[in-house]
Amino acid sequence: MTEEDLQALVAADYLALAELLDGLLPERWDTPSLCTEWRVREVVAHVTMPARYEEAAFMAELRDDGFDFTRLSNRIAARDGQLPTDDLVKNLRSEVLHAWQPPGGGAHGALNHVVVHGLDITVPLGEHRRSPDATVQIVLDQLTGGGGHAHFGTDISGRALSATDLDWSYGSGPPLRGSAEDLVLHLCGRVVPDGRLAGEPLGRTLLTEG
Repeated sequence: MTEEDLQALVAADYLALAELLDGLLPERWDTPSLCTEWRVREVVAHVTMPARYEEAAFMAELRDDGFDFTRLSNRIAARDGQLPTDDLVKNLRSEVLHAWQPPGGGAHGALNHVVVHGLDITVPLGEHRRSPDATVQIVLDQLTGGGGHAHFGTDISGRALSATDLDWSYGSGPPLRGSAEDLVLHLCGRVVPDGRLAGEPLGRTLLTEG
């Protein structure tokens, strides 16, 4: 697929997430997400940063945190998570957000970002994923064959992965089976609810900063 094709899928996922969250009961915005210490509102505040911060403003915020992106992400998520939820939903519909790509990540990185964080929200809310099958399959291909799993310290060597709800599989060796969304989450280091994966969990490698 072209960069333009992938970016169109990014936009579609953000819009689908906006439709889900528009009108969500206020207390459900405080549901703990799959991102440690973040509720739904903090996850939405995180993914919508590009809609609120132009590059100069973002770099000023990053300098304030000593160019520590994790510290910046947590601080802005906590602060902007208190914005009115109508504003956060509006941010999800921003054309600026739909065109955004993470530094060095390209359109694939943008797609992974919205799909994974979308699942961080929908799974604990008990909602069906908003990403269509074709989009999730692209993300699974990137996380495995494209090497994206390494960013999360996940070891897939010598393992066979297969989705129970898609015609998708990868590798050979001891099997791990589950729905496409649960495989995505496991590959990205999330804690998948008990009983949703069949097989030995994937190993983790030690991530070093720098």
